[in-house]
Amino acid sequence: MRTTFIQAYPNITQWIERQGWIELGHDEYSYSLLRCLDEGGLIWESRPEHTQIDEALQALEDALDDLLKECV
Repeated sequence: MRTTFIQAYPNITQWIERQGWIELGHDEYSYSLLRCLDEGGLIWESRPEHTQIDEALQALEDALDDLLKECV
């Protein structure tokens, strides 16, 4: 059985459905692989050692778990 994105990353899913968005890849402003933003700007950014998207997504999932608990 395959795991869906929603099942694997429920906090990221909640974030993008209700509060903000994520950006993937490098741009002219950042060399991070993954960034999490809302209307106020950057909330979280992957570290340079996150070279695989799965590990960066899991790190974001963990960070959002803490952040979303604070917002409740």
